Amino acid sequence: MTKKEDYKKNPEPSYYSGTKYGYSARNIVEDFQLGYNTGTAVSYLLRAGKKEGNPAEQDIQKAINHLHFELDKLYNDTL
Repeated sequence: MTKKEDYKKNPEPSYYSGTKYGYSARNIVEDFQLGYNTGTAVSYLLRAGKKEGNPAEQDIQKAINHLHFELDKLYNDTL
């Protein structure tokens, strides 16, 4: 089976989708037109504690890191 076929079979891991309404992190990021760092932070927060082998604390820290990256970018753009 090729990677393309694998993608068609399961295009998005379940830990990126909500259980109640089924919204995917990708669709939320796209709908709000978030940039790379904020979109990545939102995705990490939405999957926190859902991906096997990744404790929630790890995903939350990754989200915080990306928010810091975005703040650095904003601060540097205003100088």
